[in-house]
Amino acid sequence: MTGHEVEILAIGAGPSNLALACAVEELAPAEVASSTLIVERYENVTWQRGMLLPWTRSQVSFLKDLVTLRNPRSKFSFVNYLHSVGKLDDFINMGNFLPFRQEISDYLQWVAKSFDRVRVEYGRYCTSLRPAPDGDSWLAEMADGTTISARNLVIGAGRDARVPPAFRELPDDRLIHSTQYSRRIAELDPTAPLRVVVIGAAESAAEMLWETYQQFSKSQCTMVIRSPGLDYYQTSRFTNELYFPSYTDQFFAAPEQARERVLAAMHRTNYAAVTPEMLDMLFQQMYLERLTGDQRLSIVTMTEVKHAAVADGEVVLTVEDKMRDCLDELRCDLVLLGTGFEPRPPALVRGVLDACGLDEMTVSRNYRLSTPPQISAGCYLQGVNEDTHGIADSLISVLGVRAGDIVTDLLEHQPPADLADVPEIQVQREEPAATLA
Repeated sequence: MTGHEVEILAIGAGPSNLALACAVEELAPAEVASSTLIVERYENVTWQRGMLLPWTRSQVSFLKDLVTLRNPRSKFSFVNYLHSVGKLDDFINMGNFLPFRQEISDYLQWVAKSFDRVRVEYGRYCTSLRPAPDGDSWLAEMADGTTISARNLVIGAGRDARVPPAFRELPDDRLIHSTQYSRRIAELDPTAPLRVVVIGAAESAAEMLWETYQQFSKSQCTMVIRSPGLDYYQTSRFTNELYFPSYTDQFFAAPEQARERVLAAMHRTNYAAVTPEMLDMLFQQMYLERLTGDQRLSIVTMTEVKHAAVADGEVVLTVEDKMRDCLDELRCDLVLLGTGFEPRPPALVRGVLDACGLDEMTVSRNYRLSTPPQISAGCYLQGVNEDTHGIADSLISVLGVRAGDIVTDLLEHQPPADLADVPEIQVQREEPAATLA
């Protein structure tokens, strides 16, 4: 299998890099767009693959799609998707700004199939990234044995799942992180009388709790949280202004200490919180169960898991009761983790930093990684810049505008003479790429 060269290589076909591809098609010269490649480790595009539950909704307006805030006339808009698949009337009649999660996932697949020049290749897993010896390009090692050379690299593969230390000794068959929930839970017998414990106080934990309760009719479902109770998202009109793409400039220009204070204050608007609708469902069901005396759903508050292990065929959780200031045991069959993602950069980004000899990650306003002088190739980071670009950086709200910023900056760094010589992608393979789960 032989490697090949591209102008732009984007790692991951999630919303960030699909928005980038839309911007490339609309803003970049045809020769650049024709030499842009997205590689995706899975065999298709799926949004929130682990939590793609049929009843769940997006928490963001459909107008914050991949393109509308940058280019309302774009053919890649969510509205045009609805029109193209014959669902626009039904969506309008629903009278809701928040699409179902499945609709967003279908929209992303539709976009990925709609590019005229940008290529998307599936089943291709990038294992490492490093600068070429001359510093003019990046070398991406793929699991299928190929090497891709790119003059510009865009990493939008998402953060690594967070598994707290207390749970790292549990075997895989007793532990499911939210990123794997949909696939893993479908492998279990829904008639089994499971004792399930859900860890976390955010939306993903609440959704796993409710879905498991609904699908496993003989189960005992318990949520364990460290706080006094579940809280709801702070979503006032004034708070939402902090998610505007235009707020990024203000946040980036602020002193570091000011940014830290703002991030801390905004934490409740997106993390460790649940939608009001979900809170109502959980509370009402628990209330009804208290009336009937048949309680399968419960929430244990002010409690933290200190250790987890398997003993005598069951999971034993050692928990600290903060109200009584003592340790207890909680026994179960399965643990579901709604613990989110690691705050540190993902493994691929850390690999780039190490390969460049960088001790820390620093990006420009336009998301370009600051590299040593001997490395002229561009590297752009998406979704990992909350500290410098605000809390919306890891969310859908800024996708379209951010993609435009990156493409504009990338083109400004291109030597004018090079644009006419950009090669179109020529992929040569001796066998199909390996399928990776």
